[in-house]
Amino acid sequence: MDNVTHTLFALTLARTPLGRRRGAAAALVLASNAPDVDIVTALGGSANYLAWHRGPTHGPLGVVGLGLVTAAIVWGAGRFFAHRTSSRADGDADASSFAGLAAVSMVGILAHILMDLPTSYGTRLLSPFSWRWFTMDLLPIIDIYLLIILVAGLILGRGSAARRRTAAIVALVLMAANYGVRIGAHQRALATAGRTFGPRLPPPCDPRQAFRSLVDSWPRVKPASDGSCLIETAAIPSFLSPFQWRVIARLTDAYEIYDINSIDFEGPAGPPARISNEWTPLVVEAARTPTAQVLLGFSRFPAARVEQDAGRSVVQFSDMRFAIPLALEQPPSRRSALFTVTVTFDPGGSIVQERLGD
Repeated sequence: MDNVTHTLFALTLARTPLGRRRGAAAALVLASNAPDVDIVTALGGSANYLAWHRGPTHGPLGVVGLGLVTAAIVWGAGRFFAHRTSSRADGDADASSFAGLAAVSMVGILAHILMDLPTSYGTRLLSPFSWRWFTMDLLPIIDIYLLIILVAGLILGRGSAARRRTAAIVALVLMAANYGVRIGAHQRALATAGRTFGPRLPPPCDPRQAFRSLVDSWPRVKPASDGSCLIETAAIPSFLSPFQWRVIARLTDAYEIYDINSIDFEGPAGPPARISNEWTPLVVEAARTPTAQVLLGFSRFPAARVEQDAGRSVVQFSDMRFAIPLALEQPPSRRSALFTVTVTFDPGGSIVQERLGD
């Protein structure tokens, strides 16, 4: 979830009893953005950032560690300004204690993590103890409906304390309703995909995982198979409509991608886009490069393409969650995107370049 939404949600929580003590609102706002402090890893390059983003700062150690750091900052700032204004900080009954600020901060950080979980980007809930990604595929990174609900609640809640609390409660209820609608639409999209498109696909590698549950995780071991079979299917949310989904069917040797409306009982219209994903020895060698390893550790649906260009071989890995199927028709050496890695081999078979995105 984007940081504007995290901040607006924190301000909404601050209007509930959670923010009644002095300093609690500041702690909630700082804590709700604290896990994204991992942006400092971008100083080491975009690949380094991709490797660490939504890692330990979004796991159990991040909840505790960042919670304590946030509480210390707010508590220290409160005491500093209290002494500057010649008030007695120790006797201020409205000021939050350090323990209270720590508890509030940890709630804010946990809320950040739980808001990242439903996005199609996912998050690593257990890092650094486990680097697996988890997602619910309910929302895009920026959900305009959440933004509208939170902004409206903050604007309409201006005035008395009672009005602020009422507006905050209404906003939280509407947020829950938004998540509920998306859960229902997402599950229906998967069910529709299994019913209308499933029979056209190869048989499942594992019937229990072909059209999956509410929470998914990866990386997933590619099953050994002599022929094509269906590994899994996911429904990725669209930006505007909570009922429009992009269904990705991952086969052992290809992807099939099509759009579906979860309230359209006729199912998908038209044939899917089919993206080949054959891992030749050259692709496997390209996958061993450090930059490719970073993307493959992040990517839920990695696809590889190879192009021969003036004696050179160009291998490009793309994450199908963020790829535009029509753009994949362009040669790998002439297209680029944020969640792609391009590895170039010279005519002698040596790697001369590896890059992430542009």
